[in-house]
Amino acid sequence: MKITHVEAAWLHVPLDAAAQHVSDFGRITAFDAVLVTIRTDTGLVGYGEAKPAVGSAGDASALVTIVRNELAPILRGEDPRDIGRLWTRMYNGSRAALAQRFGRAMPVLGRRGIHVAAMSGVDLALWDLLGKAHGTSVLALLGGASRRNVAAYASGGWAPPERIGEELGRYVGEGFRAVKMRIGAMDGSVAASLERVRAARKALGDGVEIMVDAHGTLNVGAAKRFCAVAADLGVRFVEEPVPSDDRVGLAEVRASSAMPIAAGESEFTAFDFAELIERRAIDVLQPDLAIAGGLSEGLRIAALASAHRLELAPHCWGSAISFQAARTLACASPAGVYVEVPMGGAPLLRQMARIDLALKDGALAAPTGLGFGVEPDLDFVERYTHGGS
Repeated sequence: MKITHVEAAWLHVPLDAAAQHVSDFGRITAFDAVLVTIRTDTGLVGYGEAKPAVGSAGDASALVTIVRNELAPILRGEDPRDIGRLWTRMYNGSRAALAQRFGRAMPVLGRRGIHVAAMSGVDLALWDLLGKAHGTSVLALLGGASRRNVAAYASGGWAPPERIGEELGRYVGEGFRAVKMRIGAMDGSVAASLERVRAARKALGDGVEIMVDAHGTLNVGAAKRFCAVAADLGVRFVEEPVPSDDRVGLAEVRASSAMPIAAGESEFTAFDFAELIERRAIDVLQPDLAIAGGLSEGLRIAALASAHRLELAPHCWGSAISFQAARTLACASPAGVYVEVPMGGAPLLRQMARIDLALKDGALAAPTGLGFGVEPDLDFVERYTHGGS
């Protein structure tokens, strides 16, 4: 089997006003992602996703260019089943042969950022192809599930204190037993964030897990003040309390906090996560597989989590493809404790393809189907391809 075509399409999906929300990112009016499609001479097709930004929206033209002009020439004519070799070639570029010979990475300048995000889309498509080539799911290729289902948490929580209980309560009404709300700079002060968390806990009671996400908008002092009080409110974890570049600050917050600290959606490759672990800055690892290096790198990150007795809860804020990949990883890894389910407007998750999002006792069943079990609606793809594919 040989790769014949590597395609990339920027999907830009505007949100209706009713599906928009406001956070520290501003008003979210659209979702963007790059759909990577790899075709073979046998007729098999694999689909992957690359993201231009951690948030919902972003200009994806550079990602498309990298996939088409830098990665596609490396891949055409190759056997798509050689995922490990192809990942190494994409990552190390012209030094791939040396990296293979000496058994260590020798990356070119694209070792982080947009280049790795582009690789992520390719890698996910290759794993999807591998599952289809073997007539099975990617999860089965990984040795099957470590658990039959994985706990899910509803990810939203933008409402003010007088309405936050109602918003999160709707998620609980849909079957979730864990919810995540946003805090931080959008509230204007630590006191205001704590007021919203108190309101959420009062409305939901003690039977629902509450996580909080500051999107890296607090400084170390503010994060410590928040954590000191929020611990008594039974918060499950605090996500990105300080900016992702502040490794020392994150470790300082973790050392003073009685609650677990989560981070990772802004990180690239297992090397970033290894550094967070070495600095004792993290309890819950949250790789985004459409950013961090695909499933191949996700497996290495999951192995770090398991080896260091830490938790894995992949970041999911994109399409059905990266969601199913994250769900696969969380089910395959013994460290996988949660999968994130975006609430509000999430058209790339809920409209681009049909996948099983049914909850049972607050959990999602392990994924099934060939590959990642995602077949994009081609009419949807054509309708929302930015500038034509």
